[in-house]
Amino acid sequence: MTDSLNDLLIYLLPLLGFCVLYAGAKARTQRKNLAALNESIETGMTEPSSLHPVINVNRCLGCGSCVAACPEQAGHNVLGLIDGKSTLVGPSFCIGHGACAAVCPQDAITLVFGTATRGVDIPEVNPDFESNVPGMFIAGELGGMGLIRNAIVQGCQALESIRKLSGIGQGDGLDIVIVGAGPAGFAASLGALSHKLRCVTGEQDSLGGTVANFPRGKLVMTAPVEIPLLGKVNFRETTKEKLIEFWQAAEKKTGVKINYRERVEKIDRTEDGFVVKTDQRTYKSRAVLLTLGRRGTPRTLGVAGEEQTKVVYKLIDPQEYRGKKVLVVGGGDSALEAATSIADEPGTTVAISYRSESFSRAKQKNRQRVDETAAAGRLQVLLSSQVKNISEKQVEIVQGDQTHTLDNDAVIVCAGGILPSPFLRDCGIIVETKHGTP
Repeated sequence: MTDSLNDLLIYLLPLLGFCVLYAGAKARTQRKNLAALNESIETGMTEPSSLHPVINVNRCLGCGSCVAACPEQAGHNVLGLIDGKSTLVGPSFCIGHGACAAVCPQDAITLVFGTATRGVDIPEVNPDFESNVPGMFIAGELGGMGLIRNAIVQGCQALESIRKLSGIGQGDGLDIVIVGAGPAGFAASLGALSHKLRCVTGEQDSLGGTVANFPRGKLVMTAPVEIPLLGKVNFRETTKEKLIEFWQAAEKKTGVKINYRERVEKIDRTEDGFVVKTDQRTYKSRAVLLTLGRRGTPRTLGVAGEEQTKVVYKLIDPQEYRGKKVLVVGGGDSALEAATSIADEPGTTVAISYRSESFSRAKQKNRQRVDETAAAGRLQVLLSSQVKNISEKQVEIVQGDQTHTLDNDAVIVCAGGILPSPFLRDCGIIVETKHGTP
């Protein structure tokens, strides 16, 4: 009997030790996740910037698959288990990969746009990226997908859906007109070329679309992705310049044709497709793929003096502001990146004004850089403030019951863009305001 008990203890004691260690590790992880969630709430970082998960706790098993799958988890606590259920503990770190939903074994995760307090305007599309107008498809930033990798994937998937339409490859017209040559449009254009579709791609600006207008040296977050005619591209984190250079090389290598400086003015539905009118010519096409950016019309401040030439709505090169007094307005990543990059230039005096009490929509690394630059005395941060007036040499900013008058040479407004709703309505596309809905 004693020998049997000893034998049993030989097996049970290590198992008991393992259980104690596991319970301790689980408790530590939960404390870390609770601390991350509380920090997000205390600092006001509770608004996801893009597509994000909503977890059904009744279906969640607490397996942690979603936590492990999140590409951003290595650098931040985005998802974490609390009381055995998955929780979005770092909402502002979520940038819309969607990998969490793909791996959930219980379908407990729904990917949504907007929240109860912040609506996001999204054109109505079905799972095949077709809008409510048959034959007209939407992919990329216009559909709410600003993440480069996901925009590329959407462009490819939309092209595959278009290939299945009746009438493709038939008749005298084009198979597809692609509007925009950003990540989604460029990928779709390569897909059309690889399948020998009759295609025209029009871009009102330059290759890269919105990406091309990012500030010089801006890091653009990407991930490995399969691109037609190019195969698997292993980008992890690269600059705007390197990404555009890669796309330009791909354009030359593949021979894909893009009509630059050509702007679409009107799209009319016909019995068997569309007539697309641009500022240069008219096309007849079976299908249309809209891959427009959401920032075509910058959001203005609506204050006196905003019409001056010193007020601009995007930053291209921080060096042009060397030695100047600059105000940046906005609280997203573009605003924070503009303010800190200009502050790095010799002789600059930089302030940033934002209407909210925290930079909740910006990535952690950009918020941290703002804190470091402000602590070094090179950036004045004015939260809960609004621009009241812009004069030739000064700006007035209201913050609570205070009014700040700053000497000023330039104002950069990074308040995002207005969805081209009139154009979409003219096309017959329904636009929905999402408040935490798919």
